[in-house]
Amino acid sequence: MADEDTNVTQKEKAPSEDDKRRQKIVPGSLMKAVMRPGGGDSTPSDGDQVFYHCTVRTLDGVIVESTRSEYGGDYYGIRKGIPIRQVLGKSKLILGLLEGVPTMLKGEVSMFKMKSEMHYGEDNCPVTPPSNFPKEEELHFEIEMIDFSKAKVITDDFGVLKKVIDEGQGWETPRQPYEVKVWISAKTGDGKLILSHTEGEPYFFTFGKSEVPKGLEMGIGSMTREEKAVIYVKSQYLTQSRLLPVIEGYEEVHFEVELVQLIQVRDMLGDGRLIKRRLRDGKGEFPMDCPLHDSLLRVHYKGMLLNEEKRVFYDTRVDNNGQPLEFGSGEGLVPEGFEMCVRLMLPGELALVTCPPDYAYDKFPRPANVPEGAHIQWEIELLGFEMPRDWTGLNFQSIMDEAEKIRVTGNRLFKEEKFELAKAKYEKVLREFNHVNPQDDEEGKVFSEKRNLLHLNVAACFLKLGECRKSIEASNKVLDANPAHVKALYRRGMAYMALGEFEDARNDFNKMMKVDKSSEPDATAALSKLKRAEQEFENNARKQFKGLFDKKPGEIADAGAETKDEDQATVENEKSNNQDEESDADEDEDETREFLEPAAGARQRGLLHHLWPPGGRIFSALGLQRCTIL
Repeated sequence: MADEDTNVTQKEKAPSEDDKRRQKIVPGSLMKAVMRPGGGDSTPSDGDQVFYHCTVRTLDGVIVESTRSEYGGDYYGIRKGIPIRQVLGKSKLILGLLEGVPTMLKGEVSMFKMKSEMHYGEDNCPVTPPSNFPKEEELHFEIEMIDFSKAKVITDDFGVLKKVIDEGQGWETPRQPYEVKVWISAKTGDGKLILSHTEGEPYFFTFGKSEVPKGLEMGIGSMTREEKAVIYVKSQYLTQSRLLPVIEGYEEVHFEVELVQLIQVRDMLGDGRLIKRRLRDGKGEFPMDCPLHDSLLRVHYKGMLLNEEKRVFYDTRVDNNGQPLEFGSGEGLVPEGFEMCVRLMLPGELALVTCPPDYAYDKFPRPANVPEGAHIQWEIELLGFEMPRDWTGLNFQSIMDEAEKIRVTGNRLFKEEKFELAKAKYEKVLREFNHVNPQDDEEGKVFSEKRNLLHLNVAACFLKLGECRKSIEASNKVLDANPAHVKALYRRGMAYMALGEFEDARNDFNKMMKVDKSSEPDATAALSKLKRAEQEFENNARKQFKGLFDKKPGEIADAGAETKDEDQATVENEKSNNQDEESDADEDEDETREFLEPAAGARQRGLLHHLWPPGGRIFSALGLQRCTIL
């Protein structure tokens, strides 16, 4: 343990590159003379942004370089008398300034006499000297410390820096496509005012649309509401914009900004179709105080058709006797786009939601006065919400009652073919069950049965969603504890059959009959379906292989096309055969058994891959997945 502590201490004290450079300083190589005292008692430290003028002279007084306009204003490529701006600990400095600048007070003017190894004559100097610079000579560096303060580095090349004047509120910062209102003014590096928007209405722009210079937008993107800051932007980040259409001739611009209002605009799907725009702020901190978890919500809303008239088709304040809508989230009771946005609202917030038809009423009962395929706008006000009941402190029976309520809701969602929502309900209870501890054998039995039932319902959801491997995993959570669980064997067997792993499916169905004679009718029916699936595989495999190797090069691409129509007919026939087979996630004793179809995505890979996965992989490895020989 002592050795570990020693190693940590040594690691913490490992010298930085700048520390190693400082070790090169020898007595007499760097000397300082204060020409004008500064004010205060604080000096710059690592992380501080420093502004200083620098004039370099030979020992006989000849000016080599200077930032001051009276001496030509040319130093390091900086012209027009603009001071040098650097960040201690991050910007590259010559060794003499690396050591000398941190000793200066604000307003101080000092002369640093440096031998060549203290400026550009240093071995492996990280700073490239200006052309024709006398780097082998001993020189005087006159430094005037104008100002220093803590700064946030926005870009690695120091092209955009920010100095905070007043801290803001909260943590949320602008990002695309937020809308922003700011007070703003701008000066050149030498102090000339070029822009002032500090009266009347704040400047309004949409984040991410290049309506302000790139560097300014990057700086504002790090600000919070009510923050005041100066954002320093160099020429490479001064892109033309509506705010500053003329940028030529500016080496650097200093923007003084106050973030007045941050209007949250969220692209919920990432494709610009479902947009939530906050019209009025709510109470609390986003997103901690939002109804992210399933809750009982109370909202007022107004639904409008997104057309020229924006006709209102429903208003809770008019059509619901002025009463708000109350609904439980996570239960499929409102359109998906509506619920997605409400979950990201704060109590008291007013938001405008623009929604495409597939997230509005295409997949949800459509009001009579809403045309099919209509785009919708909802103006939603979240009045409040109640979090689900906390199970902490409840007795075992109360916990089971709460679990059953959620399970019943999941079953309703399953019957409505809202499989993702149903799965989420079952999984929610299973997560809560991790903290439940039965106190006796009777409670343990009830708990185990309920947990198994939930796992099998999850397996049914995965199967409906075409995620057969996950369905098998969910079934295995029951079979690992009870290898003879008939319903779990049946569910897993169905998943194996859907994957085309027929032998594994047959083993599960046969095992059902061995462990429970009463399951023989279900197992027999499943084996009959399995036999039909195997026959279908053989037929389709023959179609896939037909003519594959007896064609000339260049003709092989048509081998699969010949049976395309036949394959489609087979799929349609299979679909027809299964239309009358109803599914219920409930694992009651009189449960109707079913053969669950794979998801559409699985079908698109073709019956060969679906019914014989190893064959699909082999053909892929051979480069024949598209039946083409190059």
